Amino acid sequence: MAKINLLPWRAERRKQRQTEFVALLGICALAAVLMVFGVMKYFDSVIANQQQRNALLQREIKSLEAKITEIEDLEKTKSRLVSRKEVIEQLQASRSQMVHLFDDLVRTIPEGVRLGSIKQAGDKLTLEGVTQSSARVSAYMRNIEASGWMTKPDLSLIEAKGPDKIMPYIFKLEVTVASPASDENAGIEASGATP
Repeated sequence: MAKINLLPWRAERRKQRQTEFVALLGICALAAVLMVFGVMKYFDSVIANQQQRNALLQREIKSLEAKITEIEDLEKTKSRLVSRKEVIEQLQASRSQMVHLFDDLVRTIPEGVRLGSIKQAGDKLTLEGVTQSSARVSAYMRNIEASGWMTKPDLSLIEAKGPDKIMPYIFKLEVTVASPASDENAGIEASGATP
């Protein structure tokens, strides 16, 4: 029987398999490196895109904050203008009030009563003067109540201390200034509100 030596053939085959394994291992390593590089590039592009979106949002937020500040300033200016307008409207509405008030003061004063001072604080009017008797002050209070421009007379002082013998009584009277037009409007609104 002939003897065949199979060892070199097996060694060559083992060597070939080893080179194929190393080549395959190199190809796998190269593919893994390329895959990692590709994934990194993808995530870098996603992060860059998100950063651009964030920067755009930040710019828009700053723009909106500037507009909100401008709107708040405009609201403050508007409220100041509205308050000025209301003051002007009140002044225009009460422009003729003093004329009517002084006219009513003259018409309501009965004979035997003389005013010494008139003071106004808001819608309160303080009248101080001298009179012949307390009955004249009562008549004056009734006249004021019937007046259209003054209401709610409140006598806070009447004393017999006057320096004049003809008018020995001094008095202090507080009244509320009213506008007949606003009272009529309030009455119309009240009557219109009730069925």
